[in-house]
Amino acid sequence: MPRSDQLRIGRFSEHERIYLLTATVEKREPIFANWRVGRVLVDELRSAHVDGLVESLAWVVMPDHVHWLLVLQRGSLSALMRRVKGRSAKQINQLNGRSGKLWQDGFHDRALRREEDVLPVARYIVANPLRAGLVARVGCYPLWDAVWV
Repeated sequence: MPRSDQLRIGRFSEHERIYLLTATVEKREPIFANWRVGRVLVDELRSAHVDGLVESLAWVVMPDHVHWLLVLQRGSLSALMRRVKGRSAKQINQLNGRSGKLWQDGFHDRALRREEDVLPVARYIVANPLRAGLVARVGCYPLWDAVWV
C-alpha cells in the first residue's frame, strides 16, 4: 500500500475529467457511523457542487471513509480535498467537542476515461454499505446519493 505522500506522485487535475476520489478517517475511526456527523461531510460535498468546483455524480459516506465520483470543474483535486477535509474536520470536531486530526493525510484518486461507462462505478460506490453488511438495501442507508436516482 502506498504511503499518503506517494499518492501525490503523478497526480494531474484536469477540468471536465471524471474522477473517483476516496478519503479515509484517521486510524479508520468510524466517526461517520453517527449519521448526524456524516451529514456534515455530505453538506461539504454538496457545497463544492453548489460552488461550481465539481459536478457530483455519486457519493457514499461510509463509517470511516468517503467515495466521491465527480467531474472536476474548477481548481485542482488537491485544493478540492483540502477544502472538503478541512471544513468538515473543523465542523465535526466542533460538533463532537474534540480537537486534532480527523482525516488521514492524502487521498486516492482515479481518473476515468470518457468512453468508460461510469454507471458501474457509481453502482459500486452506492453499493458499499451493502457489501459492508451495514444494510440489507441501499435505500436503507442514509449517506449516499447519485444523479441517476
